[in-house]
Amino acid sequence: MSVRTKQRETDARSARGGFARVRVKPDSRPRGGVQSLARAFSIMEEIARNRDGIGLAELSKRVGLHNSTTFHLVKTMVSLGYVRQMPDSKRYRIGRPLFALAASALDEVEMVSLATPILEELSRETGESAHFSVRLEDAVVVLARTGGKGAFQLTDRAGAVRPAHCTALGKIMLAALTVDQFEQFLTRAELRAYTPKSMTSQDVLRREIAEVRRSGVAMDDGEFDPEVRCAALPVRDFSGQVIGAIGISGPVWRLSIEALQKRARRMRVAADRLSVEFGYAGEPEARMKAAI
Repeated sequence: MSVRTKQRETDARSARGGFARVRVKPDSRPRGGVQSLARAFSIMEEIARNRDGIGLAELSKRVGLHNSTTFHLVKTMVSLGYVRQMPDSKRYRIGRPLFALAASALDEVEMVSLATPILEELSRETGESAHFSVRLEDAVVVLARTGGKGAFQLTDRAGAVRPAHCTALGKIMLAALTVDQFEQFLTRAELRAYTPKSMTSQDVLRREIAEVRRSGVAMDDGEFDPEVRCAALPVRDFSGQVIGAIGISGPVWRLSIEALQKRARRMRVAADRLSVEFGYAGEPEARMKAAI
């Protein structure tokens, strides 16, 4: 006899003056709900581990559930958009709403806390100031920075906003744009000359950004400050998108282009580590074939 049937019969007897009404224990439903919730998270975590997707049978095996149980839970998550099924292979992958939730959780405070120890190590290894920045409309903002051990150190502070077209950090963000997005940037942005080396020509900047896309590393040869040279590499998040840039900078009399190129390997290691901290699970940034 089901619980509901038993409840109805007991209620009827109670109405006739018989037994007292029997109530279902208040914690009986939450226990089942918690179990379903735990199973759903287990399924999502397993799907997230498989970047190329995973089939129902294999998914059920890995989470230790019957195929029908897994199917009903996954079907609900698909209807909500948190899981999507690839039409050709019928394999399951993580849906976009989950990416949006993760992105909103990764706020600036957490970015700074994750980036700072990596920047400190990069500064110790290179002897130069290290920076982490993110895009701010048509510019970039330095979220975190650390000083090096060299005799001359820059006074650039965290929170400083810098133009994108003439800084290494900014060029990384421009290179991450699609072709259409970059062209839209050119139509509205003022390519201001901060120094004689600043790129004010759209064609020159197009060639520069194409080279950054090819090599995976950006340089600033005294284009924003005539006394400073910089280099930067991209940092990616869990979705594989470029979320920011990490770089080093120093005085031109100490930090030549050749010196920047030699330090690029250490910068790449730092950029890869920070990408992992932000949830990136792809291949290391070395796959961008940086010309070092």
